[in-house]
Amino acid sequence: MAKKQSDIHVLTANRLSDGIVVFLTAGGGWSEWIDNAVVARGPAAAAELEQAALAAAQSQRVVAPYLVDVTETESGIVPVHHRERMRTKGPSVRLDLGKQAVAHAGITERLALAG
Repeated sequence: MAKKQSDIHVLTANRLSDGIVVFLTAGGGWSEWIDNAVVARGPAAAAELEQAALAAAQSQRVVAPYLVDVTETESGIVPVHHRERMRTKGPSVRLDLGKQAVAHAGITERLALAG
């Protein structure tokens, strides 16, 4: 039996300049933080994000954009699948690197770091 897909999505990709995982924001930019991502609710909004993915890939700002199934919790946007949760945290071999190194920072600080 296939797993039920979420009706809520964000768009992710890797930034071409450095390979960092990024998420499309409401302003059309890219953030390293999933909490800054524009959230698509429903098939029509997901289709709009897919069109944005094509445009972003053609502009060569990012590579390999795709939709991620997410849920919204009190603590923010959380990917449904384990692989995507790992991508939001950065390298998993050293906890002093990547986003988990600043996991203790509050949401306001993380949003400020996203620029």
